[in-house]
Amino acid sequence: MTAYDRKDHFHQRAKREGYRSRAAFKLLEIQQSQRLLRPGQRVIDLGCWPGGWLQVAAQAVGPKGRIVGVDLAAIDPPLANENVIAFCADFTQPTVAIELIERLGGHADVVLSDAAPKLTGIRAADQAREGALLEGVEALLGDLLCAGGTLLIKILEGPEAVLVDRRLRRQFETAKTVKPRASRRGSSERYLLGRGYKGRAGPPESPDQRPARRQS
Repeated sequence: MTAYDRKDHFHQRAKREGYRSRAAFKLLEIQQSQRLLRPGQRVIDLGCWPGGWLQVAAQAVGPKGRIVGVDLAAIDPPLANENVIAFCADFTQPTVAIELIERLGGHADVVLSDAAPKLTGIRAADQAREGALLEGVEALLGDLLCAGGTLLIKILEGPEAVLVDRRLRRQFETAKTVKPRASRRGSSERYLLGRGYKGRAGPPESPDQRPARRQS
């Protein structure tokens, strides 16, 4: 893999323009070309740390919109945007859907996820972690995303990721791959943009209502 400069052009630009991360420019670029976010929408950001995507989403949906983000790491310092809420939790846990819906005030028009696992350097292990993360997002969609809604999710290299990608595409009226120029040079990441969610979000079930998950 090509080495990258952690303080490249986008990193420096993020510091100048007040964004929490260079990743903000990936969402900005996709927003400019695809218009996935609109004023007044309700948005969920799964894996929202360090907050760059929250900032971009807040600007796009405006004061009448609302964004709720969740991550294992805290957004520190908290964002000043009044239409943004971020809290700490593991979004792969089933109970998190209930809290997300409660904080958002209803089901999401758009679900975003730029989440990535912590890398170990062991390819097989890292690919398995990425697959598990994507499966976590996939499992939540029926609880979070309204019918006709939009999904933007990062897909990394790996057989597990490819399988989840295929399943997710079947859940949307249209689906395509987008790769912003702001992605790091040499990165295998790409983004799946799905529009027109075919599922129908219902009330998230409480833990005692859910069937037990099979242990691996």
